[in-house]
Order: sequence, then structure tokens, then C-alpha cells
Amino acid sequence: MMGKLLSIAIGSAFINNVVLSQFLGICPFLGVSKKVKTAAGMGSAVVFVITLASAVTSVIYSFILTPLNITYLQTIVFILVIAALVQFVEMFLKKKIKSLYNALGVYLPLITTNCAVLGVALKNVQNSYGFVESVVNGFAVSVGFLVAIVIMAGIREKTEYNNVPKAFKGTPIVLVTAGLMAIAFFGFSGLK
Repeated sequence: MMGKLLSIAIGSAFINNVVLSQFLGICPFLGVSKKVKTAAGMGSAVVFVITLASAVTSVIYSFILTPLNITYLQTIVFILVIAALVQFVEMFLKKKIKSLYNALGVYLPLITTNCAVLGVALKNVQNSYGFVESVVNGFAVSVGFLVAIVIMAGIREKTEYNNVPKAFKGTPIVLVTAGLMAIAFFGFSGLK
């Protein structure tokens, strides 16, 4: 059991990285990765939301949708659960960590529409993961997102001070960097 969970965790975080391998969650990845502090805050919020969403959607799917034979509603139900969780995170940050709330700005509500969150919930169902496997997968996927966005933010902070050719300034250099990161993460595929 532990071997399977470890395999799920490593595979989800590094080998099949949600951003660099599956290309889900690109909007916050590119939009919030300008500063490491903001990227870490967004990554932490995504870790919380995806992990909790994986747990809640697993329970709802197993104990409500499947017994009632209404699994065809899974996408709608999962979207509602994710939206409620994001609202909870947004209210918490607004009340307790105002600076992070302001730094994340419009990208915090975008977690609701972040396809990575819904993708993980649907992938858990598709792979027939139980509760523990779903939570481990959700946590690992979100940690992979956190690692990728923080690395990207660190690189973007450094490239601000570099002499980048005019044609590559701004978005082009960010996309080239993301492509090189994807190639680098592809090297983890030998771990499985």
C-alpha cells in the first residue's frame, strides 16, 4: 500500500506534473509567477484547495453519486464543491492574511476555474482511487504545481535583470522558460 501511494505521489508531483506535463493550470502559472512570494502564496492556496477538493469529491462520489446511480453529474457536483472551497479560502485570506489576499488579486477567484483542480478530481475518479489514494494524489499534484510555480517565479525574478533580446522580452521569454522547465521535468519520467 505504501509503495503504491509513493508511486502515485512521485508520479503526480514530478513525472506527470499538472502544469509542465498535462498543461493544466497554465493561467495562474503564467499570471502569478512574477514574484516568488506571491507564487508561493498561490501555490499554497492551490495545495489546500486541491487536497481538500480531492478528499471531499472522493467522499461525495463514493457515498452519494455512485449509490444513487447519478455519476453522470460528477462534473457539475465537483465544480460546485471546488467553488465553495475557493470561497472559503478567499474569505479566510481576506480576514487573516490581507497582504496575500491583495497580492493574489484576481487570481484567487480564478482557482475556481483552474482546470487543474477539476482535472485532479476527475482523474481520481477515472483511476478508481479510493479516499486515501485520492488525497495523496491531490496533495502530490498540488505540490507539483507549487514547485513549478515557485521555480518559474524565481527564474522570472532573475531574468528581470538579464539582458534579454528585445524580441524575447515579456511573454516570449516566459513561454520559452516554461518549455525548458517542461523538458527538464521530462527527465523525471525515468523514476517510474
